[in-house]
Amino acid sequence: MRQPVGHYPGLRLWTALFFFFLYAPMVVLVAYSFNVNKLAMIWGGFSTRWYVKLFTTGGIGEAAMNSLLVAVIATCFAVAIAIAAALVLVREAGFRGAGLSNALISMPLIVPEIVTAVATLMFFVMLKNWIGFDLGLGNIIIAHCVFCIPFAFMPIRARLQDMDLALEQAARDLYADAWKAFRFVTLPLLMPGVVAGAMLAFVISLDDFIITQMISGPGTTTLPVYIYSMIRNGITPEVNAASTILIAVSTALVTVYWYVSRPKKT
Repeated sequence: MRQPVGHYPGLRLWTALFFFFLYAPMVVLVAYSFNVNKLAMIWGGFSTRWYVKLFTTGGIGEAAMNSLLVAVIATCFAVAIAIAAALVLVREAGFRGAGLSNALISMPLIVPEIVTAVATLMFFVMLKNWIGFDLGLGNIIIAHCVFCIPFAFMPIRARLQDMDLALEQAARDLYADAWKAFRFVTLPLLMPGVVAGAMLAFVISLDDFIITQMISGPGTTTLPVYIYSMIRNGITPEVNAASTILIAVSTALVTVYWYVSRPKKT
């Protein structure tokens, strides 16, 4: 007989400790971003001056725009590729190479990110030395497109696996060609998974630091890299304010992802 979660002794305590150590640093960071004192860890009163200073500084605006541009473009390409991959691997699961394809798509989730970052850097250096290929911010966009595909692929594949194939077959029986069946039947039913995958890919791209730090150059600084450069001069409430904004955006996107991907009652 399956026991309720609270039945196991000590589980609630360990769960509470887990969430405390996970989120307490974030709560402290958010609280001290409203510190009027210039010294980050000495509370001097409540103020929003660091948010005002943050938005009046030119560098943070440019870095934020770079992050948004990279995340939007990478998400669009990653979702498009993920939809095509899911259609092939779910609808044509019996073809030779399906297992290998699934493994290759899932590999960026398994390989340590620092390894991926070093490999990506070496790849772009090789292209630059051989053919002079250097797109600046485009290099970051290409790298983000690649490692965002698995994050977009997972919810799209899960949604596609739960869909009734008979609906698409009925559309074909009613003289709809393959494109119309996909556009008017498959894609609308797949849309919750597409939105969830897009949200997940967007927040992963927006928050990425290691790969972006490796391949970024002059004029291609993103928001996480900019925050890291601020920390070099010491932690200030301005750094806390920038981090708080990044946490707020990520939390909002993850909340939307959870709401869209949760099971619907029928």
